Amino acid sequence: QVQLVESGGGLVQAGGSLRLACATSRLTFSRYVMGWFRQAPGKEREFVSGISRTGGTTLYANSVKGRFTISRDNNKNTVYLQMNILNPEDTAVYYCAADSLLYISIVADEYDYWGQGTQVTVSS
Repeated sequence: QVQLVESGGGLVQAGGSLRLACATSRLTFSRYVMGWFRQAPGKEREFVSGISRTGGTTLYANSVKGRFTISRDNNKNTVYLQMNILNPEDTAVYYCAADSLLYISIVADEYDYWGQGTQVTVSS
């Protein structure tokens, strides 16, 4: 079945950086919009960033704009999230997701496939 596997999470000090990766399998990767969401304890899952099928269009939540960069490599079936200037409010489980729609959705329910998540913890 389709698999999305995130990696790259960990513990980092405030101001530091992490790069998340999401490798997919059994998915026609180039036909899917890819998104990153996150969920902190006691909070709802929220949209972080999304990227179009070709990578030509990206979208960011206001809270991460200018600090995070999403990219994709359609040859490697992988999407990335470069996270810079991290702060404790970025602490959450980060999920990647695949969406067969033509546009970048910020609504989690519109995504078809999800990874298991990777923990990102930012200490102050």
